[in-house]
Amino acid sequence: MSTNGHHSIFAPAFKIQMNCHDCVLSRLCLPGCLQQNEVEQLEKIVKRNRPLHKNEHLFRAGDAMQQVYALRSGALKTYLLDQDGNEQITGFILPGELVGLDAFGNHCFPSYAVALETSLVCTIPLADLEELAGYIPSLRKQLLTTLSRELHEEQQHYSHNRESAEQRLAIFLLNLSQRYSRRNLSATSFILSMSRGEIGNYLGLTTETISRLFSRFRQLGLLEIKGRELHLMQPSALTRLGKNAAQQPAI
Repeated sequence: MSTNGHHSIFAPAFKIQMNCHDCVLSRLCLPGCLQQNEVEQLEKIVKRNRPLHKNEHLFRAGDAMQQVYALRSGALKTYLLDQDGNEQITGFILPGELVGLDAFGNHCFPSYAVALETSLVCTIPLADLEELAGYIPSLRKQLLTTLSRELHEEQQHYSHNRESAEQRLAIFLLNLSQRYSRRNLSATSFILSMSRGEIGNYLGLTTETISRLFSRFRQLGLLEIKGRELHLMQPSALTRLGKNAAQQPAI
């Protein structure tokens, strides 16, 4: 972690009575690929820390890459800064997902990760993880699979930037739906942890365009939204819109 005056989430440690075996997200995280005795070995190196509060950074670009993280609860966003200091959001992290893997092969994190709401993370020291993966083939395979999936999703995201505004938002909402579903949570009712502006930043659209699109989707009966609570009323229609919007005029 950076030592330039920012508070570290590692001091003091926050004692949480939870282990990998009991965690409901374990099948999505690294333990999902391990046998019981292997989970116990991983458990020995995993650290759990105090909550990360809204707008508090988990890490910053340039911080030494000494650990990777698994999000247990809450939500994070990752972003880069351009040469003018403008934020470019590169992704949103949901519970059960790993963060920091883009730093593999480097000595420091290339991006920033900040909490969108109060969040809990598990910290896995990189040196210990590499040693453990050296003699647990399933763990090594899971890491490679996760890295491959992240690269694929990043490529898909940038390919969607050629699509219409409607299609981009529809695909984004459906992606959130699928990710929540994998966590055995509702695929049609969930909280949007990110703001309209953050969604727009990620999709390459203005905040005003995102607001107009939400209004249009609501008028079409595709969704209901109350504050941060989103309800997808017609997922199949949203899917069709995502596929066909490229043929319609962009907003």
